[in-house]
Amino acid sequence: MEKQAAPDNYMVWAILCTILCCTPLGIVSIVYASKVNTLYNAGEYVGAYEASQKAKKFAIYGAVVGFIMLPVIVALNILSIFVSNY
Repeated sequence: MEKQAAPDNYMVWAILCTILCCTPLGIVSIVYASKVNTLYNAGEYVGAYEASQKAKKFAIYGAVVGFIMLPVIVALNILSIFVSNY
């Protein structure tokens, strides 16, 4: 079988998602990102591509959840300030 180009592992995006956005989804993304190179080096090109796509998907999901939750958290903090004053 002919060697294919290595898929991107999206590790940087997974780590940024874990630190900045949504830790649980970021960790899942890191797990899949760490599998990409291992599968590719073992010659499992389809598995490496699928792990790459899952790492990308969970990093995007984590970023979306993080950006949705940010205004909710800010609003709850502002609300708690007003409630604590009464």
